[in-house]
Amino acid sequence: EVLKNALRYREAWNKSLKKSIIDSLTSLAKAGKLECEIEERNDIENLEAVVLSLGHSESGLGEPVGGDLRRDLIKQNGSLVYQQLFNGKVLVLINYPFIEKYGQPQPPKTIAIYRPEELKEPYILRHLETFVTDITNWEDYDDDAPEPNQRIGFKMNFEDAEK
Repeated sequence: EVLKNALRYREAWNKSLKKSIIDSLTSLAKAGKLECEIEERNDIENLEAVVLSLGHSESGLGEPVGGDLRRDLIKQNGSLVYQQLFNGKVLVLINYPFIEKYGQPQPPKTIAIYRPEELKEPYILRHLETFVTDITNWEDYDDDAPEPNQRIGFKMNFEDAEK
């Protein structure tokens, strides 16, 4: 049964799902005036992906390379990925921006894993909203605001639960 499902899911990806994801992302990005690239990655059969990428840019940071020369550090601006899994299901994740030579990239954020028939345009819209929100928060990082569960004090983290 599970093997039959995997074959059915892979067939759905190839027949319609991949194109549906690309079409939805394209129309939603256009409607939202989001500058991005949508690409297919098909290096390995049945482990394909559709990637909405914000591309890369100069980070505003530079490193000296000798004399008066400086080299700009490149920033990857983040991506929203629909990755076909080995079992034919689809993993949706966010790759956060990162700047080369500036710490380690954050691990990707898994949004969800779907069977092909579950992945509809309203979900793709929600994924895109989550992606834009998360990337905006990354760009506007501020460590002055404490995380809700990181406050210090007696009963601090339990006050909200009691309300």
